[in-house]
Amino acid sequence: MQVSVETTDGLERKMTVVIEEERLSSVIDGRLQDMTKTVKVKGFRTGKVPLKIVKQQYAQQVRQEVVGDVLQSTLYEAIGQEKLNPAGQPKIDSIKSDPGQGMEYTALFEVYPEVKLGDLSKHTIEKQVAEIADADVDEMLETVRGQHKEWVTTDRAAKEGDQLNINFKGMIDGEVFPGGEADDMPIELGSGRMIKGFEEGLIGAKAGDDVTLNVTFPDDYHAKDLAGKPAQFDTHVNKVEEAQLPELNDDFAKKLGIKDASVENMQKEIKESMQQELDVRLNTQMKSSVMDALINAHDFDVPKPLIEDESEAIKKNMLENLKQQGMQDQGMQIDASMFADQAIRRVKLGLIMSEIAQSEKIEVDEGRVKKKIEEIAAPYEQPQQVIDWYNGDNQRLAEVKALVTEEQIVDWAMEKAKVVDKKVTFKDIMNSEQK
Repeated sequence: MQVSVETTDGLERKMTVVIEEERLSSVIDGRLQDMTKTVKVKGFRTGKVPLKIVKQQYAQQVRQEVVGDVLQSTLYEAIGQEKLNPAGQPKIDSIKSDPGQGMEYTALFEVYPEVKLGDLSKHTIEKQVAEIADADVDEMLETVRGQHKEWVTTDRAAKEGDQLNINFKGMIDGEVFPGGEADDMPIELGSGRMIKGFEEGLIGAKAGDDVTLNVTFPDDYHAKDLAGKPAQFDTHVNKVEEAQLPELNDDFAKKLGIKDASVENMQKEIKESMQQELDVRLNTQMKSSVMDALINAHDFDVPKPLIEDESEAIKKNMLENLKQQGMQDQGMQIDASMFADQAIRRVKLGLIMSEIAQSEKIEVDEGRVKKKIEEIAAPYEQPQQVIDWYNGDNQRLAEVKALVTEEQIVDWAMEKAKVVDKKVTFKDIMNSEQK
């Protein structure tokens, strides 16, 4: 077998394989000989058909079968011989196999890139640091109070933050449109649930008032037949209610399920919960900054088959998430290529981290795996069941090990790169968009 490899473009390789006729003919002759024992030919008893007759009738068919089998058996033999690492399934570009001339075929495929570790000392990793101030806790307490507010009827004019109970009839060009009518509908002024101008137009109204609202549906409104159209809503206000917040006292702490219910313990537990969430956000930000540094420190081409596979995986995951949220795709046509940039980043990071783990001999820390599982299980009512659930399945356990290995690589990168602390507020980090 003769093998030659040509670099055509970037990571693409064109491999030509030549198989000697002797290798083919020995297999072909063997199969034809075996067929003489079982083939049925008119005028001959089974098992007594001469080899010459079998060759005349079946040689071409058997040769085609053998060519296919030999191609499959030699393809990866040749790839191994040339020490190539294909990224994706090789594509057979051409096959030549004339009787007596042996066999020649070409295969096209991309190979995995050679990843050489970059110098992280030249790159900066931004590490955000934040503390929870008393004002942050006070603001969170107000948010919690707002989540437990009660609505109390008032005779005064409505203002932002009030809840109104209304009847309305929406019309376009004087005709009521489908879904444009409702009775006894609650609406909180300032919530932004309704189209622009609707809630604002009800400020100042009192119970019993009739208000005409002239508004325009936004151009990107989900109902295409209404998008961009002006509408009139004849609205009747049934009642106006104002929010009544619970007092910050021991009874409220008890209502929240605070252990040893008191205002002090309520503040303490809320701050602890805020700290846990803050730690998660800070860790996510730091990890994102590390990944950016790894991407910037390494420059190499990414195989197209890996990008396509990852794009499809992202698409599938998105559709599954939509389904879990109760949304139906209704035949939605989504081109996986729209996720290409995200896929390239993921694939590139995977290749970089794989090289780091191999080159730096980073092996998963079993102690950290155990701790990670315990952290995941902690919020549940019966954490031991969750721990057993992870430990009882190799695939779930492998997912946690991969997560821990990634954390170990992040730690390694933090030691290599220049780390700069950046002070931010609790509100800044909680409102920031994570990658």
